[in-house]
Amino acid sequence: MKTIKIAGLALFLLGFGIFLGSFFTASYQLTTKVLDDQIGDKKEVFLSSGQDMVGHVYSSNFSFVRDLDKTFRQVNQQQIQVYGISDDEVDQLANANKGTFELASLEKVFKEGEVADYKKRTFKDYGGWLDGREFTNPGDLRSQLNNVVDNIKKYQIVNEKGFDKYKIKDLKYSITKEASTGPVSDSPGMFFFLTYIVCIIGAMMYILPKIQDGPPGIKNNGLFHRAMTNVGWLGILTGSFLIIFYIILYFYPEYMTNWIIMVDPVSIFLKGSEAGRFFLYGFIYTLCILVMGVRMIIKYRHSKYQIARTFSVMFFQTAFAFLLPEILLRLNKPYFDFKNIWPLDYDFFFDNELSTLIESGGLGIFMLGWGIALIIIGVPVFVYFFGKRWYCSWVCGCGGLAETLGDPYRQLSDKSLKAWQVERWLIHAVLGFAIVMTAAVLYTYWTGNSQILGMSSYDVRSVYGAWIGAGFAGVVGTGFYPLMGNRVWCRFGCPLAAYLGLVQRFKSRFRITTNGGQCISCGNCSTYCEMGIDVRWYAQRGQNIIRSSCVGCGVCSSVCPRGVLNLEVKDEEGRFGQPILLGNDGVKLNA
Repeated sequence: MKTIKIAGLALFLLGFGIFLGSFFTASYQLTTKVLDDQIGDKKEVFLSSGQDMVGHVYSSNFSFVRDLDKTFRQVNQQQIQVYGISDDEVDQLANANKGTFELASLEKVFKEGEVADYKKRTFKDYGGWLDGREFTNPGDLRSQLNNVVDNIKKYQIVNEKGFDKYKIKDLKYSITKEASTGPVSDSPGMFFFLTYIVCIIGAMMYILPKIQDGPPGIKNNGLFHRAMTNVGWLGILTGSFLIIFYIILYFYPEYMTNWIIMVDPVSIFLKGSEAGRFFLYGFIYTLCILVMGVRMIIKYRHSKYQIARTFSVMFFQTAFAFLLPEILLRLNKPYFDFKNIWPLDYDFFFDNELSTLIESGGLGIFMLGWGIALIIIGVPVFVYFFGKRWYCSWVCGCGGLAETLGDPYRQLSDKSLKAWQVERWLIHAVLGFAIVMTAAVLYTYWTGNSQILGMSSYDVRSVYGAWIGAGFAGVVGTGFYPLMGNRVWCRFGCPLAAYLGLVQRFKSRFRITTNGGQCISCGNCSTYCEMGIDVRWYAQRGQNIIRSSCVGCGVCSSVCPRGVLNLEVKDEEGRFGQPILLGNDGVKLNA
């Protein structure tokens, strides 16, 4: 068996090495066809600054993307110089309006012609509210004019005549992907086999023999002495790779085009079109849960609850989070994950999402109603009967990855009181941010006005998406598995976990009961609690565990050698105020 495991590890490292090495195998050539496909009617604008890129073969991804980025910036600067309102024209507007600003003054400053008409139109769009306003202080008028001009340059010109920052981000990726040439783009199917299939075979050869490693049950043989599972060099290296992967995925996808090309055959098979970065992510995410789910089942094969729970997260991730949304796209229906719930699904109420669902007819309306029903009915009802475990430990993809890929690191979760204090403040702050952000985007959707208390709702959603949706949930939430345990996001950041936890804490029949008289204080329960709960502290006192952070994974019960801990659903009465066990006597302490 040891030989099979070593061979499996070697195969996995070989496939993983080919995966990483493929980054350096491509060259890049920008052609007019690529520009036609990706930019279309703005091709000539791009060529005004990027003509030298066309036909040139780049051997480095970095140099190609650098020149692309440089060209986009030059195009925007040129367009702003042509269509933007200059400082001299601002001075003329200020001098033409003494006391009261009048839009009619635009005719005096901007004469006839296409450029002048554009300047007048955009100023009226962004500064029409100035008409009739009185300004006793010329400095105030000039300041307001400069704000209008800056907004025109930032939001209108770069979007209409050039390329805004969001469009540039997408174009850099799509252009780089289509411009890629080399062995991976020539034979994506072969590289898919050499990477993913070889890695899967190797992982299974390494995992399956574990079923022969003695009798079922948890064995703490050197857990805190391994470089991978106790923040050693191997764990740090793994965490660093995950962090870098997530940073590239969310913020610099143009550097992972070869990895995306490898899964094009799978994407074409499922939805009839080429893969994007989030298809790649969903594919890898699902594979990790399936492969590491097998490991989870073998490790906890003595517990029927753990086996059923693991099969559940494997099923929901594969069927509901990965396959069904892709099949819906193939049928020209909206992409929709039926198990994802706001505020974890933070963009559910974004204007583009709402418009897509509403415009998709009966199915889209059903999806919208389903999502809202889960928020206001599903969460409180299911949490009342089953606790937050029904979602966090049986359905959620984030929880599924944490329970499978992250299981080797669950013992790294900080159990200190200080960590608990940070957790309570931080997770509820993220929930508050999600509520404010959602209120802002709904206000914009209903009124058409993006400005709220001097802030743009688009900026608010952008900040949330970058720092919480990508940075916290992705980079930190998964990248920190080998550094801080497997539920960093679920514990400190997930707004849905906060919502579920509030219901569970105060209105639920679920609790983990303890038989303190049987506790031998071995500490297995606390060691393996991924949510940072010092379970032994409760067990020694014979108290129920009703913490809002508890996801009901049941691992504490599975690793207890004395059967002290039990996941139970009873009447609400008796959840609170349990006596503290001293010896064999229960003593109630007066509040």
